[in-house]
Amino acid sequence: MSVSLLVVDDEPDVAELFRQRFRREARQGAYVLHFCYSAEDALAKLDDGIRPELIGILSDINMPGMDGLALLREIKQRWPELPVMMVTAYGDGERRRRAGEYGATEFLTKPVDFEMLKERFRELPNRAA
Repeated sequence: MSVSLLVVDDEPDVAELFRQRFRREARQGAYVLHFCYSAEDALAKLDDGIRPELIGILSDINMPGMDGLALLREIKQRWPELPVMMVTAYGDGERRRRAGEYGATEFLTKPVDFEMLKERFRELPNRAA
């Protein structure tokens, strides 16, 4: 059974990177990857519903308009059980503290360790066997 992951990042090359790194899992039907290039687009997509079942979100922090921390707060207010992992090129303590305070499941720094990320996705509570 497939499950969905949503990646939110304003950098278009991030989507291609994720497609490459999750090629095998997508081909095997484990994950369906969805991409949004802004926090506003992500909220609209979440409002519309994502199928198959969405099990987690990975969001960049630094984005124009609504940043990733504001997106995290909004998601946690509206969908409190949805796991959200935050990623940034800047791993400063204040961002990490705020991400944790707002309910982030994980705080990652770029470059992303994709093997570790895949392991975290496999550990998510709604993950199909």
